[in-house]
Amino acid sequence: MPKTLGKYFLALVPEGEVFDKSEHIKEELQDRFNLKYARRSPSHVTLKMPFTYNEAKEGKLMGKLHTFTKSRQAFPVRVKGMGRFGTRVIFIKVLPSPALLELQQALSQFCKVGLKLDQELSDRNYTPHMTVAFKDLKKGKFWEYYEATKEKAFNGEFLADGIILLKKEKERWIQLEKFRFIQ
Repeated sequence: MPKTLGKYFLALVPEGEVFDKSEHIKEELQDRFNLKYARRSPSHVTLKMPFTYNEAKEGKLMGKLHTFTKSRQAFPVRVKGMGRFGTRVIFIKVLPSPALLELQQALSQFCKVGLKLDQELSDRNYTPHMTVAFKDLKKGKFWEYYEATKEKAFNGEFLADGIILLKKEKERWIQLEKFRFIQ
């Protein structure tokens, strides 16, 4: 039987007001500028960038993630304002906290050792954020897009109570499983 590789990533997915407001910004960017690429995934804070994994071992992957998260404590995550990476990405700023940075570093090490995944630059140079537009941004209109998002900037907080495993299916990212922290 041939090995089928799936595409996955790990993230915090907010619930409540932060999720609703961030999704609303993405909807408005689609309605106003036809920017829709960021709509292919739920609003999230990436912890581990997309990686390929043998789908036949998905259950083992989930078991290992459950083991990683079961002794971790839930913690608050604050978002405040808008930011950008050059003229390539527009995002909601996530304020780095010791708890968030420690989680990302521990998860990065776990993925390297426990899942045998390559460590990437984003694993070592982590900038937490929630993307609202990327890939389909037109350089000549970037500043117009960015100004439109700055009007929508907001402050908020959500409880990081577990890591979500997302999987790419038919050009969309779906939430496959949530691995809960201790509350």
